[in-house]
Amino acid sequence: MLLWALLSTQVWGLGSGLLILVFLLRLSARLWYKSQLWDLQHCSTDLTGKTAVVTGANSGIGKIVSQELARRGARVILACRSHERGQRALAEIQAASKDACLLLGEVDLSSMASIRSFAGWLLQKCPEIHLLVNNAAVCGIPKTLTPEGLDFTFATNYVGPFLLTNLLQGALQRAGSARVVNVSSSWQTHGYFDEEHLTGAGGPLTFNQNYFCSKLLLTSITGEFARRLQGTGVTVNSVDPGVVYTEIMKHLSWLYRLLFWLSSFFIKDPAQGANPVLYLSLAEELDGISGKYFSSSCVITSPPKDAQDPHVAQNLWNASVKLTNLDKMD
Repeated sequence: MLLWALLSTQVWGLGSGLLILVFLLRLSARLWYKSQLWDLQHCSTDLTGKTAVVTGANSGIGKIVSQELARRGARVILACRSHERGQRALAEIQAASKDACLLLGEVDLSSMASIRSFAGWLLQKCPEIHLLVNNAAVCGIPKTLTPEGLDFTFATNYVGPFLLTNLLQGALQRAGSARVVNVSSSWQTHGYFDEEHLTGAGGPLTFNQNYFCSKLLLTSITGEFARRLQGTGVTVNSVDPGVVYTEIMKHLSWLYRLLFWLSSFFIKDPAQGANPVLYLSLAEELDGISGKYFSSSCVITSPPKDAQDPHVAQNLWNASVKLTNLDKMD
């Protein structure tokens, strides 16, 4: 009994020590992230009378961003793939902010037909759009082709935002002053350019590299959008929200999801991940700033070298225009 009591005390002491260590590490990480972030509470931007569109608004970063925009008076269109999940998010945001002006729109960003239908509906409801946040993304999905012949990951993460931004370009310009925010990722440094990836071909991809490459394309095309929209009052920037614990990992295997869950003690929560996105959406000091890539610390930084090449971006633009049949539109 004495030995058992001694062992129990030692094990308990060791366990308690580990728990305290984990708590302190988690606290340190949270405090560090907080010190690195732009202070949302000191931003006085009022969005009354403005219209904002947020894709992937039913959960995670998109939901947090939508709630904050609505709280500031914006009419927010929650662009969601699932009507059920979107309706649930709308109800939760409405409950948190009684005066929130919200509208739910269904759109599958992996489908060009769905995007065109959504854009047509949206333009009837909102002839002027002041903010477009291209947030929706998927990862952890193996090579899969959509019915339209596109790779599912590239379609959702790159082709979808490219097409939607183009279709809403007139409404953005009519607003007089508007912003487009593309949510990218620091993981893009592990990607590379190959336009054939868009249709499921191209060079070989390692685990989750389709996600990395799609985000690289999104950052690259951000610069091209900025060049083409210069002087119109519309700015286009991209941002890395950091490593954030959200539902985006749900398609990965249970082992990766477990590791991601364990790491959640030390990485950003959705509110912290939304902060850099809200910075690009709200900060007055960014008026007129376009074609830039922002780090998760809300600082302009250099994207990967490939994403800085204007010739690569122009070729990507041309390929994307043909792929989405924008060259055949009046």
